[in-house]
Amino acid sequence: MTTDVAVAQEWLESWTEVQGVEGLVIKGRSQRYLPSARGWFKIRRRHTTEAVVGGITGTLPRPRILVLGRYDKDGVLRLVGRTVPLRPETTLQVAQYVRPAEADHPWAGVRFSSSWGSREPLNVTLVAPELVAEVDADTAIDRGAWRHPLRFVRPRLDATVADVPRFGEGVTPAAG
Repeated sequence: MTTDVAVAQEWLESWTEVQGVEGLVIKGRSQRYLPSARGWFKIRRRHTTEAVVGGITGTLPRPRILVLGRYDKDGVLRLVGRTVPLRPETTLQVAQYVRPAEADHPWAGVRFSSSWGSREPLNVTLVAPELVAEVDADTAIDRGAWRHPLRFVRPRLDATVADVPRFGEGVTPAAG
């Protein structure tokens, strides 16, 4: 526990480098935990990184959520996460760069769930895995995939799928 902001900042930067530590909990010194009450705040460290768009929800002209992957060392596209719903202006931006998948898509026949640990299916349209997306992610990674939805930042038209970090590789801290 600390009341020193500089110490808390150092903890946030150094502890989140250790896998499994997502961030810090901020609360009043004598504040007790109360079930079903919002009084404590969790601060997560966030990073930007790249992933390959392998699927979408919604339609090709209006994608709603991006389903993302990274290639492993054997060249297999592995699922790493999904985005939060795209903003309307972002939807139109992404739509111009996605196209339907070929029959040999690496995720053909895969069933996607709506959220981490859920059995509820997510209706995914597979797309050609050629668009690289820059995403904003927290450090909560489990078995190579992010546990929380990612925030889409922008299409990386200057990058190819070969430029995307491999499955299981870390993320790069965001500037600022």
